[in-house]
Amino acid sequence: MKYLHLIWAELFRRKTRTILTLLSILAAFLLFGLLNGVRESFAEAGRSAAGASRLQTGSKLSFIQTLPLSLHERIKQVDGVQAATYANWFGGAYQDPRNQIFSFAVAPNYLDLYPEIEVDPKQREAFDNTRTGILVGELLMKRFGWKVGQKIPLQSTIFPNRDGSKNWSFDIVGTMRSKDKKSGGWYDNLILMQWKYFDESTSYNRGETGWYVVRVADPAQADRVAKAIDALSANSAYETKTMTEQAAFANWMKQTANIGLIVGSIMGAVFFTLLLLTGNTMAQAVRERIPELAVLKTIGFKDGSVLGLVLAESVLLVLIGGVLGLGLAAVLGPLINVGSGGMINMPPVGLSSWLLGLGLMIAIGLLVGALPAMRAMRLNIVDALAGR
Repeated sequence: MKYLHLIWAELFRRKTRTILTLLSILAAFLLFGLLNGVRESFAEAGRSAAGASRLQTGSKLSFIQTLPLSLHERIKQVDGVQAATYANWFGGAYQDPRNQIFSFAVAPNYLDLYPEIEVDPKQREAFDNTRTGILVGELLMKRFGWKVGQKIPLQSTIFPNRDGSKNWSFDIVGTMRSKDKKSGGWYDNLILMQWKYFDESTSYNRGETGWYVVRVADPAQADRVAKAIDALSANSAYETKTMTEQAAFANWMKQTANIGLIVGSIMGAVFFTLLLLTGNTMAQAVRERIPELAVLKTIGFKDGSVLGLVLAESVLLVLIGGVLGLGLAAVLGPLINVGSGGMINMPPVGLSSWLLGLGLMIAIGLLVGALPAMRAMRLNIVDALAGR
């Protein structure tokens, strides 16, 4: 702190260059904050108090491979299974194929296994008794301006109906919302429809289903129950793979896109570019100040002190830009959630992100400042003042 005024003056000696470098660092850590939020959001998917006792059974071959409905009764008989249900992907879109909506055809007891989804009892009864009825997430209702009792058309990007058209018609009989608002970006943007209506209205499903959801009596026995369920279809044409709900979601995402690899690759490229840019800035700044650094040594600054001044300048440069970038990410996250109508659910920039970010800032600052600082420390006073 003793030489902070000196470090600050040297840092902003070339204001334009410093500000442009700060903007680059800010952009890098803004991207880090947002992308790390996306990564954490996918990592947290499926984690909930209720989700801890749920298993998901899908095809061992691929998540798009369907399973026979006959497995339902057999799964229910497995020791340790408290309840079982099933669902199928519908692949819905509203008005335009680009308006993709998460929509599932579900068994009558599907909501019984998801107590974190809140539905008015009368609307739940209407859903159970209406063949073409659907339950729509609260945020989705607001997004499209729908109302309960309205009939809406949906396109299926996968399944045609028996007329050969991919246009389907449904009746909104109720809304659903998440009791845990951390999951609101998912449950509040879903559409649930009757599996029986879906199965009877398309010739492509043939009495099969996409996956099963199982609630186990004792979460500690989940591994044993999963193996017992998979043993039911071992060596058959419909071999299954049962895993926790969180693991199933992560596996589904990996088959769609490896979010961790994508985020890691982007951030690797960003920080590599940042190292080159910031390193060049620091090298140029020290090169311009060689005579001044020699004067500091002449008036009594030791080699270690000169080394520390340059390293401190480098770390301070990255810290200022990095903190501003992460702070901006913390502000933009909630705005993105509101602006997207809940379709994008960015988690807040939490303590773990700040600690990781600060660690990266200090490490980058020390790394890019190391070579210029070593050069400054090894300066020969006579040669430096003579311009050699």
